[in-house]
Amino acid sequence: MQLIKSINKVKKYINRQKKLGKTIGFVPTMGYLHDGHLSLVRAAKKENDLCVMSIYVNPLQFGPREDFKKYPRNLKADMKLAISAHVDLIFCPTDKEMYEQDFTTLIEVGALGNLLCGLSRPGHFKGVATVVGKFFNIIQPDVAYFGQKDAQQAAVIRKFTRDLNYPVKIKVMPIVRESDGLAMSSRNTYLSLEERSDAVIIYKALQKAKKLIELGNHNPTIIKRFIVDTIKEKGKIDYVEIVNQDTLERVKKIKGKILIAVAVRIGKVRLIDNLVIKA
Repeated sequence: MQLIKSINKVKKYINRQKKLGKTIGFVPTMGYLHDGHLSLVRAAKKENDLCVMSIYVNPLQFGPREDFKKYPRNLKADMKLAISAHVDLIFCPTDKEMYEQDFTTLIEVGALGNLLCGLSRPGHFKGVATVVGKFFNIIQPDVAYFGQKDAQQAAVIRKFTRDLNYPVKIKVMPIVRESDGLAMSSRNTYLSLEERSDAVIIYKALQKAKKLIELGNHNPTIIKRFIVDTIKEKGKIDYVEIVNQDTLERVKKIKGKILIAVAVRIGKVRLIDNLVIKA
């Protein structure tokens, strides 16, 4: 496995591999790897000749009051996990390498970036789209892999990739969960033991909501109220929404393929989760 920090060097590596006819699967991460990330690597390795992973905590997607400086980082541990998963290349640039001093160009993502998490994190998805767009240009992957846990991020990336004609196939892989159902996230490490126990209520609420829908309750207002009532004693709710999976617009009736998306603060930690349901 190679670790490269230079854009020019990684582009030279990619060009050599492309000339050999190799296909490239790309897994973008902010590091502090867990099995959710590794599930994306396994898919990339299975479906491509090479797996390239980025490890980069992108400052553009953090607001002034968010946890950019405190976001967990451990490159040494990440490299061990990446080696065990047979990642071929880690691209780990510095901020200076990614964004020159006079950098001003950003990718606007429109309405998709102003819904759900975008309401409390203005500019977040503009930062996500910009860094992912840069990675696509640098790495030129055939397929890029993202996790379903970040459902809004996946929708934004699918949209701007299509709008701007990036020649990249986007694959969104299932959420990987802990044994008790909590969605794996680097931010789970912030939780105290009590908060970690409380956080399981998010998954339980989603599963109970799914059963209500399967029993024939297709009223989104009732389902949302049930989820809120289930979670509110354990955490502070940012949002609970039932939306179209692609447009993220609220639905008037739970019908077809819909997304139940939640964001909850357990203590000081903001956690997101979701469930895709066909009704």
